[in-house]
Amino acid sequence: MLKKYDWLVLIVFTGLALYLNSGWMEIAASLAGLVCVWLNAKENIWAYPIGIVNLTLFFFIFYEVKLYADAVLQIIFLVLSIYGWVVWLTKREGHSVRPTRKITRNETVFLFTGILLVAVSWGYGLSAYTDASIPYADASMASMSIFAQAFLSRKVLENWLIWIAVDILSVGIYLYKGLPLIAFTYFVFLLICIYGYISWKKEWQSARLQDAA
Repeated sequence: MLKKYDWLVLIVFTGLALYLNSGWMEIAASLAGLVCVWLNAKENIWAYPIGIVNLTLFFFIFYEVKLYADAVLQIIFLVLSIYGWVVWLTKREGHSVRPTRKITRNETVFLFTGILLVAVSWGYGLSAYTDASIPYADASMASMSIFAQAFLSRKVLENWLIWIAVDILSVGIYLYKGLPLIAFTYFVFLLICIYGYISWKKEWQSARLQDAA
């Protein structure tokens, strides 16, 4: 679906990076992130090693601009990425990687409760004990991201819906913090996540028909 636009995205990204005179770390982190999310949408296992590069670079970037929740988030993502790498390699009969599944009712309750509790407590901690710039917005984005990554690692279809919400919030936060290249990267993430949801849903529907046959 997005394949014919790949070159356009790279051209716009490169032009924006040059225009903004972005540092090498921001450029490398954003590129690695774009490739990682695209490979996740395509259910390609190489998303994980490339994602680890992205997480490492983003950690240093976010720490420098006092987005501490985002910085800590990269460490959490690293652990979840290693876990997800292992889970994805756990194949099922007739599948190259673990097949997609839908969220359960209990997981839905856990998801919304968990996001709220983590966001409020983390935001309070950042507000009270650090010089975080926008503690509650940062914590909300981080909280949603943790659950989105956990569900991505478990191949739960609805992870993409959480990521879509994360990306919308992220674009606003990074523009506010003066990181336009990363804001653009998250806008592209948003488009890829929409594609990822559509693609995974088709795969899930196809697998159901195959299992029923």
